[in-house]
Amino acid sequence: MKFKKICIIGCGLIGSSLARAIKKNNLSDKVVSSNRSEKINKKVVELKIVDDSGADTKKMSEGSDLIIIATPLSSYEDVILKIKKSLKSGTILTDVGSAKEKITSLIEKYIPEDISWIPSHPIAGTEQSGPEAGFSELFKNRWCILTPSQKAKEQDINLLKTFWEKLGSKVDIMEAKQHDYILSITSHIPHLIAYNIVNTSLNIQDEKESTIVKYSAGGLRDFTRIAASNPIMWRDVFIQNKKNTSKIIDKFIKNLEDLKKAIENEDGKKLEQIFTKTKKIRKDIIEAGQDVEKPDFGRKL
Repeated sequence: MKFKKICIIGCGLIGSSLARAIKKNNLSDKVVSSNRSEKINKKVVELKIVDDSGADTKKMSEGSDLIIIATPLSSYEDVILKIKKSLKSGTILTDVGSAKEKITSLIEKYIPEDISWIPSHPIAGTEQSGPEAGFSELFKNRWCILTPSQKAKEQDINLLKTFWEKLGSKVDIMEAKQHDYILSITSHIPHLIAYNIVNTSLNIQDEKESTIVKYSAGGLRDFTRIAASNPIMWRDVFIQNKKNTSKIIDKFIKNLEDLKKAIENEDGKKLEQIFTKTKKIRKDIIEAGQDVEKPDFGRKL
């Protein structure tokens, strides 16, 4: 399997990692990108991760067999308006965004019938951003979820599935609605909690004029890693998936209130039951191959 031309719109962490992985696995004769910043366009060419790059998205995407949108969700409409008239018949259009249902409907309004719109979500990343942060192994042994639109051709779905597998991903296919619900629990809410915990810690530090950050233990430190993720990307994710996110927040608040009540009542038995139950989830994640059992999450300090 090999494409003639792939265009990546947005070369941040995910986009630049894709470019590197495509090149490494020889999945396209030509790889180009488009970025609003001329500085980034110059950088990705210097890094030799793309063959060409420019700010004119319409021009850069012309003649592409596969176009990958790797920009913040809020910019999708602007991107599709720029490229819709230059899409060649049979082009596969995909993305790497973390929310799908609203975006899928939006893109379907603009694209021609002969374009296969097949959203992708590689569940991979780090707290780093920018083209320098990317690496070709980012998608290896990570899940990538496809949420094909109703008009997408079966052969194109299979082709895109193979594409992600060639990059090292494990691929699953589901409806956009199901994707957004599952990811609101496994990804979106954990990020929201991390942002709030770190923000709360900083507020307390300001109030007490203390040095909470100086004495931060592993728990807070690991939350700060998550909270260091791209703020624009996560702003868009929460807004795009607000329905599911709001529901899970309500459940989280209820569970937090139950924990608070158990602490205030000195109900040790209740607390132990909750903590024992949640500890099992960590074991299940390790057994599923989603993490390692090494101390400190396998991180080398």
